[in-house]
Amino acid sequence: MIHLDTSLLIRALVRGSPADRELRRWIREGVPIAMSTVAWAEFLCGPLDPVHAELAARIVSSRAPFTEEDAAVSARLFNDTGRRRGSLADCMIAAVALRCSATLATCNPNDFRRLESTGLAVRAL
Repeated sequence: MIHLDTSLLIRALVRGSPADRELRRWIREGVPIAMSTVAWAEFLCGPLDPVHAELAARIVSSRAPFTEEDAAVSARLFNDTGRRRGSLADCMIAAVALRCSATLATCNPNDFRRLESTGLAVRAL
């Protein structure tokens, strides 16, 4: 199971980009692709044209909800990793990926490297 981070989905919409090629490969190979509702909300904040929004919705039809359990885990991750400004959403995305036993695919691996010690698997592109 691969969970897409917002950065990867944005770059995957650029035809021929490394993220596009990797996402296409995963789809061809039948790798389950999903995304947390937190990352989906970030994506929808745009800027975003309707064509890309529709395409992204077809690519990532499975969106894992953010649960009460995820809230507690993300707060612990945030507190345990230094309460970095702007990192709460990353901790929320990581918490959902951890619960789902998913590898988090991202184009911003530095946002998540500090969370790998918690068991988060990060796939950098």
